[in-house]
Amino acid sequence: MTQRTLLLFEDTLPAGAKPVYLPAGARAVYVRSGSVDVIGDDGSRFLWEGAALVAGKEATLAAGDEDTVLWRWELADGDADERDFRFRSAPEADSTLKLRAAFDFDDRYTWLMRCDTVRFPAGGTALTHLHQGPGIRVVLDGEITIETEGTSATHLPGDAWAEQGVLPVRAPTTERRPTTFVRCFLLPKQNKGVSSIRIVEPEDRAKPNTQKYRVLAEQVLASGT
Repeated sequence: MTQRTLLLFEDTLPAGAKPVYLPAGARAVYVRSGSVDVIGDDGSRFLWEGAALVAGKEATLAAGDEDTVLWRWELADGDADERDFRFRSAPEADSTLKLRAAFDFDDRYTWLMRCDTVRFPAGGTALTHLHQGPGIRVVLDGEITIETEGTSATHLPGDAWAEQGVLPVRAPTTERRPTTFVRCFLLPKQNKGVSSIRIVEPEDRAKPNTQKYRVLAEQVLASGT
């Protein structure tokens, strides 16, 4: 096993700000609001609100003509200093660490990084379940309660939390409105293109999921990442 750290930042790029340069590293970027051009050696990609990418190479973030807020996940060594992952020499921009979490990774697997959204109708519940790997989630809209290991915590828009994947979780949502969260998690590469959820209780396995998933981006990580 190797311990790695996943960090979630909220980045703010003012309209017309100078470009920001990111070093190589396994990361996911989700556009919370606004838009951004992501430019690399192999071309550029325009991301609008609600879009995401997963990448591992050096990149340039170029702001558009409106203020932009990004949620950015960085996979780092277990003892990483979060200051090394803030925007470098970018005084117009801002990076705030929302959450960091340490996870153990089985070195016998090749790992996949995925960024997706999970949307619930009002009152929807994720039945007690596991995933094939760990990650960090952040609420986009609504309200969700995470019940795991005898604890319960309710999260509102902008709140982030970590899940180990291998620990059972039950997640009811508010009945007042739909709930959506954005997730970046790590999975064995065999999960590429398929769901990683496993329902724990036999009596729940025939029940339909209330939640809907949308994979925004995923990429198998390079060996040694």
